[in-house]
Amino acid sequence: MNPNARLIMLGADSETRGSIAAVVDAYREHGLFRRWPIDYLPTHGDGGAARNAALALGAFRRFALLLARHRHALVHMHLCARGNAARDAAFMAAALAARSPLVVQMHGAGLERSHGSALMRGLLGRAACVIVPCESMRPWARSVAREAHTVCLPNPVLTFGAPEVAPLERRPNLILFLGRLEASKGIFDLLEAVAALRGTLPDVRLVCAGDGQRIAVARYAERLGIADAVKFTGWVGPSGKRALLETAAAFALPSYDEALPNGLCEAMAAGVPAVVSPVGGIPEVVTDGVSGLLVAPGDKATLERQLRRLLTDRALGARLGAAARETARMRFAAERSIGRLEEIYGALGLSAAQSGPVPA
Repeated sequence: MNPNARLIMLGADSETRGSIAAVVDAYREHGLFRRWPIDYLPTHGDGGAARNAALALGAFRRFALLLARHRHALVHMHLCARGNAARDAAFMAAALAARSPLVVQMHGAGLERSHGSALMRGLLGRAACVIVPCESMRPWARSVAREAHTVCLPNPVLTFGAPEVAPLERRPNLILFLGRLEASKGIFDLLEAVAALRGTLPDVRLVCAGDGQRIAVARYAERLGIADAVKFTGWVGPSGKRALLETAAAFALPSYDEALPNGLCEAMAAGVPAVVSPVGGIPEVVTDGVSGLLVAPGDKATLERQLRRLLTDRALGARLGAAARETARMRFAAERSIGRLEEIYGALGLSAAQSGPVPA
């Protein structure tokens, strides 16, 4: 890259919940910010509207100064469905007005709804590169950004952890849910499956790690008579996730809509066998009966049966977990993802104002 050029990255504030902050943390941990001249500008966070407005305004002022100081700086912007499309559009428009090569990295499902306006389509269409985390998102990205290079680049997992603290066969009957507590994630279906399991596995427990509709989920657990079997941790950071993954016997995410969920990637990296739905990019990384178990969304009977298999046949769980860990090592290792991202940076940096060929 031109040593006089700058790279401006826009995304979530540190400690923000969601995949953007987790991915940026992985980039920092593995040296991306040391190897490249990156100015990171947090445009939003977990605070209320006033704090987010202040963050966006401050970021935009600094962004304008950087664009003025460094002609045609490369801009790398992270987008998610829960973001503010108008705010994102303002930053993208400013980058394009400055004739800066624009890399847009997409996170999570639902962007076609939140960022599908004619304005956003026009801006995405002028991006130099659009990064998606799984192949299932590539068709939509190509449909809205026909002139941009579209690259499939799975999000890196920050750490794979040490070998299991406790082998699966010695772990309690604990099922882990990592994700937002809402119906689209299948959490209410999972509660019904756990209630059915109680008949033959009275010691089964479910840990729900995430924010969202906690009160509604807790009330449904009470209605099912399993309130004592369900624990809510709220959102947890990397160390909290590691502790949960070291004690879980199974991971469950029976979603109705996904891209490629970070929670699943982290569970696979930790060798925890998973029962998940074949939606979005999940079938790209989980092979049924080989590296996990797939259950159709809403099929609560099969969900209960597959969880029972994992909890009663720990040898099966160990085999699936080992295969999942190897898949994660091959697909989600930070070194691999960051290496490919650096190739994109290098290709775009060959010309100060225009993109060169981007690795597919």
